[in-house]
Amino acid sequence: MSVNKSGPGGQDSCVVGIDFGTLSGRALVVRVADGAELGSAVCEYRHGVMDAELASTGRPLPPDWALQDPADYLDVLRTAVPAAIDVAGVRAGQVIGVGTDFTACTVLPVLEDGTPLCEFAELAGRPHAYAKLWKHHAAQPQADRITEVARDRGEPWLARYGGKISSEWQFAKALQLLEEDPDIYRLAKRWIEAADWIIWQLTGTETRNACTAGYKGIFQDGHYPSREYLAALNPDFAGFADEKLAHPVLPLGSRAGSLTARAASWTGLPEGIAVAVGNVDAHVTPPAANALVPGQMTAIMGTSTCH
Repeated sequence: MSVNKSGPGGQDSCVVGIDFGTLSGRALVVRVADGAELGSAVCEYRHGVMDAELASTGRPLPPDWALQDPADYLDVLRTAVPAAIDVAGVRAGQVIGVGTDFTACTVLPVLEDGTPLCEFAELAGRPHAYAKLWKHHAAQPQADRITEVARDRGEPWLARYGGKISSEWQFAKALQLLEEDPDIYRLAKRWIEAADWIIWQLTGTETRNACTAGYKGIFQDGHYPSREYLAALNPDFAGFADEKLAHPVLPLGSRAGSLTARAASWTGLPEGIAVAVGNVDAHVTPPAANALVPGQMTAIMGTSTCH
């Protein structure tokens, strides 16, 4: 039996990895057969990090804010992916799958269909309508209260986070949104990690990955913090998890869906190929380094020499 070297599963099959960072996004083409890196490309974010003013209106931002425009993430799909394919010298038809990683916790408010609120002209001047980058630290008062109330109530999940919830994480940023711009909070039908939002754009289906849900989203033992706890933070926050987060959580490495015709037109990749569940940028490196069992990282480091 002959082997189809260029078809799905053949020796020339490739996958594309897309890394969404703080200032840019990168696409990498990898050959499945041996892991060889064939080509890459970078797309700088047009709006960069908005930490002084909104790019759309020039409205000044308070200290410790860090916003992004999700339109920049789509630019990565339109430019970096086709460029990486070109550099790699492969045919788009050789690509059988796409995997992504994202800075965590970068979160944004969207409608039921995934449309970011900042896309609407009437909301472009509202800072809370944009994606809050991982290093947005303006929700520290809310993070402190989340920790204090959890400690006072004896919430069992707090110990799993070292006894303290970060201002960078989902709940602190969402509580800040509610308390500083309740209208935007009400308009936001979903509150989603950018890691999951970009998968939504690629597949047309909302998903939630286990890594960011458990790490940055306080999802433990199959559920989010209770309505009673959330109401103790703010009565209007009681339904936050049920209404804006709740969704089946998928394991890492599983298939989130298939590339839609729209996403295929952006990337130049074949419609219908597999798209993996999203992941955190720093957390994709252990599998790449094959550090998958206890003690393996120690063994790897023990064989290296540091100067």
